[in-house]
Amino acid sequence: MKILVTRKIPSTAVEQLAQEGREIVVSPFDRPLTPEEIIQMGAGSEAVLSLLTDKIDGEMMDAIGPQLKIVSNYAVGFDNINIPSASERGILVANTPCDEVNESVAEHTWALMLALGRRVVEADEATKRGAYKGWEPGIFLGSLLRGKTLGIVGMGRIGEMVARRAKGFDMKVLYTKRNPDPKAEAELGVVFSSLDDLLANSDFVSLHVPLTDQTRHMINKDSFSKIKRGSFLINTARGPVVDEYDLVEALRSGVVSGAGLDVFDAEPNVNPELVGMENVILTPHIASATHESREAMGQLAVSAINKVLSSQKPENLVNPEIWDNRRK
Repeated sequence: MKILVTRKIPSTAVEQLAQEGREIVVSPFDRPLTPEEIIQMGAGSEAVLSLLTDKIDGEMMDAIGPQLKIVSNYAVGFDNINIPSASERGILVANTPCDEVNESVAEHTWALMLALGRRVVEADEATKRGAYKGWEPGIFLGSLLRGKTLGIVGMGRIGEMVARRAKGFDMKVLYTKRNPDPKAEAELGVVFSSLDDLLANSDFVSLHVPLTDQTRHMINKDSFSKIKRGSFLINTARGPVVDEYDLVEALRSGVVSGAGLDVFDAEPNVNPELVGMENVILTPHIASATHESREAMGQLAVSAINKVLSSQKPENLVNPEIWDNRRK
């Protein structure tokens, strides 16, 4: 029995894959594998522990072989895997949603909001290059978060955690999702809104939706024509949710005062226009990068593999509907 781990991960969980009769192949490269390398290393594998940087489609699944039973994705998102193709072949797909990841992303969202509102990065860079000559009343004037309106696009687990923290800043919270969430409204005091109304009335707009055909470039020129002038945009979801060229124009025109981006439209490439803007904070897809979340993700990814190979059903399957028709 062979298992491929496409990249070394910061978790002790991989050790749990090593059982009698198993061959564990861990990529020796500290980088994303090419499709050819995944096929070469993964050929004959019954399980693949993949990363969000691995694009896994039906052709790759076939090349790995008919014995492939599960692809366990070391990520909450799974847009890098062709789920319909996996399901057609009876291949299970798992992901790693957990409170540790949700908390980490929510905290990073707030880190970006606070840094934008108080111009922390600009002030840090100016101080380090020797621009600070003494206290002045008018330098790096920022914006209070207290009393402002926060718009949350996508009220899932992470969105709820972001909203929960807004209570401490006495912020009004608007949210949008497919259907109203009475439980969240009662518990958190959030208010359901259409996307257009949310954009028009929010001082901070934070994105927490998965990447789908419906959400790709959902924040675009039309959105910026409706957004409250002077607002801030934060994206810790998926880069392609925002049309970056339209965002650049909104920033240039002053429609948007600033943006905090942890994800990008064409990762790992970053729009050079955004790189040159002082009112934009860019972080390299690290919203979930805490020791706690990485360990929890590893445990979930490995547990899913061990359970499937032992004919047990994991709780974190993306396509649980094929369980009875899975490869055995």
